[in-house]
Amino acid sequence: MNPWRRLIGMIAAPRATLTEVVVRPRSIDLAMVILFMAATSSVTFLATGVGRLAALDQQVQRLESVGTSVTDERYAQLFALQPYQPLLGAAAILVGWPILWILVAVILRAAYNLGTGIRASFAQVLAVVVHAASVFALRAVIAWPIDYARESRGGATTLGTLFPMLGEATFGPRLLGAIDLFAIWWIALLALGLGILYERRATSFARWLFGSYAAGATLLAITQAVRGGV
Repeated sequence: MNPWRRLIGMIAAPRATLTEVVVRPRSIDLAMVILFMAATSSVTFLATGVGRLAALDQQVQRLESVGTSVTDERYAQLFALQPYQPLLGAAAILVGWPILWILVAVILRAAYNLGTGIRASFAQVLAVVVHAASVFALRAVIAWPIDYARESRGGATTLGTLFPMLGEATFGPRLLGAIDLFAIWWIALLALGLGILYERRATSFARWLFGSYAAGATLLAITQAVRGGV
């Protein structure tokens, strides 16, 4: 199947698509499609006035969340960078995502080749990782209008968005804000693909993957709550 059909297949029929991918591992063509969709969504959003202001607010919030005081001088420096935000956003996706996929594939292959005794190739594991990431292309398209309507960047597809009445200052809302629905979907697809590749039940992989994600989200929420004085 061509990359566009495999992209749709990962949403409509993930098991059949991943089964074929494990036998005939391909990742570069689909990776290009995912990166194109995500980068295009990022650039077009950040090219708007709403997007640039949202990016500026996000940068300020991130600095303040780690205890950095944003002075008038620092704010002016951040404001001066806003015309370059579309380029910076695209670069973060086009460079950062492939590096992340490769790192995840290296770690998973090392862990499960040793743990299961099955010698999966790097191409097979990377293909599973990339194909599971198809959902992030869909997230980029869905998040665009939500972010624009909220005049905010990031968090459009988290659990926190579903419970805005809880606020943002305490641990509970911060934890919900750290859990992305599409990241959960990605982990489920990743576990399914690893199960097919290593001939094991997907639940055995899902426990470790979801456990690691939950631990990371909890640690992030605790850190933000402590630094926020809660």
